[in-house]
Amino acid sequence: MDRRQRGITVRGNSMQIAFTYQGVRCRESIPIPPTKTAQKAIVLKRQSILYEISNGTFDYIEHFPHSKKAHEFRKTRPDHYTIGEGLKNWLQRAQSRCQLSTIRDYTSSIYYHLIPVLGELAISELTAIKVKEFLAELPCSNKRKSNILVPLRQMYDEMYHDEIIDKNPLYRVKNLPISTREPEPFNSDEMAKILQELEGQEKNLIQFAFWSGLRTSELIALRWQDVDFNKNCIYVRIAKVRGGQLKDTKTKAGKREVTLQPQAREALLSQKTFTGKQNDTVFHDSRTNQPWNNDQAIRKIVWTPALKRAGIKYRNPYKTRHTFASMLLSRGDKPLWVAQQMGHKDWGMIIKVYGRWIPPASM
Repeated sequence: MDRRQRGITVRGNSMQIAFTYQGVRCRESIPIPPTKTAQKAIVLKRQSILYEISNGTFDYIEHFPHSKKAHEFRKTRPDHYTIGEGLKNWLQRAQSRCQLSTIRDYTSSIYYHLIPVLGELAISELTAIKVKEFLAELPCSNKRKSNILVPLRQMYDEMYHDEIIDKNPLYRVKNLPISTREPEPFNSDEMAKILQELEGQEKNLIQFAFWSGLRTSELIALRWQDVDFNKNCIYVRIAKVRGGQLKDTKTKAGKREVTLQPQAREALLSQKTFTGKQNDTVFHDSRTNQPWNNDQAIRKIVWTPALKRAGIKYRNPYKTRHTFASMLLSRGDKPLWVAQQMGHKDWGMIIKVYGRWIPPASM
């Protein structure tokens, strides 16, 4: 064979095939001695490749299973590329743009739910009915089911906009309805009984939680530099999530200025004697005098024992936030102002969740 045969080059003890696929110039080496028989076979192989490319049946990885380029091109073949492969690659890309806590949630959804059931399907094999059947088998709340679908939705959305797939089956799958749970705030007697069972830093923490409406992640991240006694307010700027990581608040509306209610101000002034001089973080675990790392420790060490001693029906610590909202609304504060204090972008959630605590005159 002429060593200058078009598209084929002899390189020492191997031969290289060149061809264009999806507008990309490709070169693949085949490690066989360039005997006459082998050269004829390579010519036929290249002709076969060109024919398959022309009629749309070319499978790069079938011809060159160990090629790095083959694996890259496989991503453009929804009939060969699996959902499991796509999700893993999508998760890797998401690392640079998402918070650590978000990546953990995505990882859990992908590896514990999506891949075990849908991972072996080719991208093109997924249908809306298969997604609905998958959701029907999940033993969790509708809200959790919607969260589990987020990575799958985003991956398919990217592939649709990159023109790798012609249609997105997830467009036909709506998020399941979420039932709003009754807030169950604490009344004034219950609050008093709970606080009577606490003292020192623990009492300051829970009293402030009742009268500030902060999310627990915002509460444990609060710093003295965010407290302005002169203006009688605090500035909610950051939150501490799982693993002790600091991040921006849950939403843009979450970054807010909260007016200090008298009871919240009192709790901060009391807490200042414990942490105001030596540390930036307001609330500490009194056992270690170190900032709280997450809400689980608060629930276990402070909250649950206090409710048990007080003989109060158990509700989780988040109900302090519900208590704050219901107290402000009950006394006649405007729903829009309460929404701003809570970190909601509008007052729709306030009306939906706390409507029965809003006097008619405040609407």
